[in-house]
Amino acid sequence: MDVGKSRVRVLVVDDEEAITDLVAMALRYEGFEVETVRSGQAALTRVALDPPDLLVLDVMLGDIDGFAVCERLRGAGHGVPTLFLTARDTTQDKVRGLTLGGDDYVTKPFSVSELVARVRAILRRAGSPVTGDGHPAPLRFADLELDPRTREVRRAGRLVELTATEYRLLQFLLANARAVLTRAQLLDHVWGHDFSGEGGVLETYISYLRRKVDNVEPPLIHTVRGVGYVLRLPR
Repeated sequence: MDVGKSRVRVLVVDDEEAITDLVAMALRYEGFEVETVRSGQAALTRVALDPPDLLVLDVMLGDIDGFAVCERLRGAGHGVPTLFLTARDTTQDKVRGLTLGGDDYVTKPFSVSELVARVRAILRRAGSPVTGDGHPAPLRFADLELDPRTREVRRAGRLVELTATEYRLLQFLLANARAVLTRAQLLDHVWGHDFSGEGGVLETYISYLRRKVDNVEPPLIHTVRGVGYVLRLPR
C-alpha cells in the first residue's frame, strides 16, 4: 500500500445499482475514495490496471461470481484485501469465501455502520496508513476543505464555524461532490431514516450553509429542482 496517498481507495463491485450507490455514498461520507463497477470482468480489469486498497465484492454477479473473481485475482498475484457482500449466508459459502482469500463476509440486508466498521477493521489489519487510526482523510473541493480529525471547515483559507447538523450536511455533500443527492438521501444520512420532523428542515439548513460557505465566489451548493442538491462549481 502506498503510504504517500492521502485517501484510501475502495472498489465496490455489485450489479445492483441501489447497493453500489448506498455503499459508495456511505464510504465517501467516511472519507474514502470510492469507485464502482457492476460486473466481475470490470472488477478484474480495474484491479489489473490500478489495484485499490480494498475490494467490496458481491458474490452473486451476473457474469463471473465474486468467488471466481477473488480466485483469479489471488492466482494473478493480487493480494488486495476483500470484503464479500452477498445474500448467501450459509456457513459453506462463508467458509469458501474466506478460504479463497477473502478477509470478511457481510450478508444482505446489512447495516451501513457495520459495513463501514468491517471495512476499517480490514484496513487496520492490512496496515492502512490513513484509516488505521479510525480517522478519515480531509475532504477538499475547489477552495473548500473539511477535516474530520479537527472538525474544522475552511473556505478560501478562512475558518467557517458550523453547528453539528450543518457540519454533517456539508460533510455528506462534500464527500459526494458533483453527485446530485436527493432530499431522501440527505435526510436519511444527516437526520436518520426514521426522521419525522418538520418538512422544510433540509431547505432551512441548506440556507444556513449557503450563508456561511457560499458567502464568497463561486457558489458551490446548487439546487437541482425536483430532485435535491449538489456541491459543484457553477456551470
